[in-house]
Amino acid sequence: MARGGGDPRVEEVRLPAPGPGELRVRIRAAGLCHSDLSMVNGTMPAPFPLVLGHEAAGVVAEAGPGATVPVGTQVVLNWAPACRTCWFCRHDEPWLCAANTAPAVPRGVTAEGEPLHVTLGLGAFAEEVVIPQAAAVPVPADLPPAQAALLGCAVLTGSGAVRNTARVAPGQSVAVLGLGGVGLSVITAARAAGATPILAVDVAEAKRDLALAAGATDFLRSDDTLSREVRARTGGLGVDHAFECVGRSATIRAAWRLARRGGAVTVVGMGAKDDLLTLSALDVFHSARTLRSSVYGSSDPDREVPVLARAVADGALDLTPLVSGTIGLDEAPAALRRLARGEGARWVVTFPG
Repeated sequence: MARGGGDPRVEEVRLPAPGPGELRVRIRAAGLCHSDLSMVNGTMPAPFPLVLGHEAAGVVAEAGPGATVPVGTQVVLNWAPACRTCWFCRHDEPWLCAANTAPAVPRGVTAEGEPLHVTLGLGAFAEEVVIPQAAAVPVPADLPPAQAALLGCAVLTGSGAVRNTARVAPGQSVAVLGLGGVGLSVITAARAAGATPILAVDVAEAKRDLALAAGATDFLRSDDTLSREVRARTGGLGVDHAFECVGRSATIRAAWRLARRGGAVTVVGMGAKDDLLTLSALDVFHSARTLRSSVYGSSDPDREVPVLARAVADGALDLTPLVSGTIGLDEAPAALRRLARGEGARWVVTFPG
């Protein structure tokens, strides 16, 4: 739990019983995401006290009145369940659903009775959560929980950015800036799409092996020679698609410079409100590049998570390179510090049972 300032800590909380259309889910695995870090460091302002965590998988332990998912079903949590009635949902853009704008919602109380908030309606760094049924996507029971958890954010976000937002085609060139769990998922999806070359970019040399294992053809350090190195590998042009997976204006500008004339820049990372991006008006016109964002992979989790789950179960999608290690809940604060330093891909909190 985060209380604002300092490291999060493990505390006892009390959750309500599931109400109509709600489920109580026993969490089995939850990934540490940069969005959780953004809650702690203030990049994404949120109310406290706050239970972190939104990328998770678990088993339904109790169903409220009217809920239809059977007890015992393994589910992936969906932090942006679509209402299916707003303008965006009715126009086939459920990832922009008007019902999903709050970074945290009130739910439960602390052991002392203080009102509690949960991240993105979930608060998954906990033994159990109470969520709307719409926030639970059933997946096969034999899917490893640590991999199932990643489907709910990193994998869906990264793969959707490639397939749905950028629509990468076979033979197109790709650069990926920022090699956390989402960036590595972008690489995996770009390889599956037949992209070549796939240029992985990060400030940390330690990310090299992770990037190559995920499917990158080259690893490049993010420094003053980056643009020259990318053009040397793309016939002097730059890449067809540059994916920014950090969420900083400086990295977005770097991605802009790596894309060829007429190419596309897809911003996947979530940045701060006061981190302003400046581009030359002449450059925007002359380069003919496209700049766009990819919110939750421009995806509909109800449809796409089961597809990804089947691909993992069939061996067509290997998520092993994304999991840097599994840890207990008491180790989560230290893992968040590692995440802030850019170490590893995804650290996954696992629970007994």
